[in-house]
Amino acid sequence: MGRKTTGRIAVIRLDGPGGGDTPPPAWATAELLTDAIRAAATAARVDGPVIDGQAHTFAFGRQLDVRTIRSADFDGGQELTERAVAAYIAKYATKGAETATGALDRPLRFLAELAQIDISDHARRLIRTAWTLGARKDLEHLRLRAWAHMLGFRGHFSTKSRRYSTTLGALRDARVEWRRAQALAADGTDPDTTLVLAHWVYAGTGLTDAEAWLAETLEPAPGTEGEPTHG
Repeated sequence: MGRKTTGRIAVIRLDGPGGGDTPPPAWATAELLTDAIRAAATAARVDGPVIDGQAHTFAFGRQLDVRTIRSADFDGGQELTERAVAAYIAKYATKGAETATGALDRPLRFLAELAQIDISDHARRLIRTAWTLGARKDLEHLRLRAWAHMLGFRGHFSTKSRRYSTTLGALRDARVEWRRAQALAADGTDPDTTLVLAHWVYAGTGLTDAEAWLAETLEPAPGTEGEPTHG
């Protein structure tokens, strides 16, 4: 008998044959997609490790909550745009992270550190379990102690579709460009303007005393021009 330890939040959309810019066919209703999700969650099974001669299997629990995202779910009745969906999933993903791990955002060096951290009892038990399992030789390749603060999970907290998504690099580039545009707007500068900053100061003519001394030391003595020099 399995126990649900962590929750998963997913936005599942059904696009048309041409991708995200085309609507799905008329028969692909929200109700049909809901039935497909429930059937997939019931049938999904992943074989886990064999511990002490007992095989473990990972599966979804009975607490499956499937809801259709509609415009009414968003504040102010705004349209169901990509930005609205992103805000929706970010809200609940962040809420789930706070519930599961609290303020534990760094690896543990000693298990005793848990006593000094303000987290829920549920998260404390999960972290302690990952730490305990990390001491087993047959599970050392999972590095559970190094990732106990993440409940033993070494990956990113979110996964994205290959067809309908973006990358963290693209998000960083967009943030840099937005900051640049914000700085230009504060200065009243047109973003398409190329600024050339140049400031010239007359430094003088000829050599300084130090440069003149260096030039004299490099000149050959009279009558020795053309002779080889030795360092």
